[in-house]
Amino acid sequence: MKKTIDLFGGEAIQFPTPNKSKKKNLFTDHDGFVEKFEAKKTTDDCYTPDDVFALVLDYVSKHYDLTGKVIMRPFYPGGDFELVDYTENCVVVDNPPFSIISKIARFYIDNGIKFFLFAPHLTLFSSDIDCTHIVVGGSITYENGATVKTSFLSNMFGGVKIIGDADLLQKFKDLEAKKKVNLPKYEYPDHVLTVSNVQWIIERGISISINKEDVLHYRGLDAQKVHGKSIFGSGFLLSNQAAQEKAAQEKAAQEKDSSMVWELSDREKKMIEKLGRASTTSNKNQL
Repeated sequence: MKKTIDLFGGEAIQFPTPNKSKKKNLFTDHDGFVEKFEAKKTTDDCYTPDDVFALVLDYVSKHYDLTGKVIMRPFYPGGDFELVDYTENCVVVDNPPFSIISKIARFYIDNGIKFFLFAPHLTLFSSDIDCTHIVVGGSITYENGATVKTSFLSNMFGGVKIIGDADLLQKFKDLEAKKKVNLPKYEYPDHVLTVSNVQWIIERGISISINKEDVLHYRGLDAQKVHGKSIFGSGFLLSNQAAQEKAAQEKAAQEKDSSMVWELSDREKKMIEKLGRASTTSNKNQL
């Protein structure tokens, strides 16, 4: 049994149901199928929110002609993407297990299958895969509560190696903003110390030590109690001297809160000089 969904100017996208053979087909309309799985979800098998997938599919359709293409989603808990019966005119748009993203991309490249895959943002450049690396860093919150910064890999952008798409990032931000509850941000005076204060200071390479006689355990300021609030996780009131020392350490931490600039070696500079030469020589020969 097949059903047809008209997504792109009247062109039909077909969604066959999985057969009983070892090979399985899983397409855009896969909600009914994944309901059969009750295994505990991890960051490798949590399901992509519908609104996120719709956003990504819309992006793909604006950059690649999907007319007559079958959109396939072969990744689900317990499945094997290598056993899927990929149709000749298919395009894989899906969120695969990040732990094997390089293997998946290379499999599709080797088999001539078009793909647009969700990929881990911070390690997007870890493997030199022969495809386009689309840097977005959009935050996606999954059903299991995990929030993951996500970018993409695709072999549908020709010779372009890297794309940084600010418009797509903004769309992700707008989508996440609709879901978030606007929580208030609190700032405390120097005489209040929270665990977050200490963490912020030590993350910037500054150690801090406060004596017992200089602190008083405190759950909430009088100003907070009027509003039914308290210090999250409780904290401490500091003596005048300890407050001054804390302020000085925060200032020192702030000064160290800057990025380290990595310099290119002479060897790397020579490597860079060679980049683009082949293209320039080819252009001159053509003239």
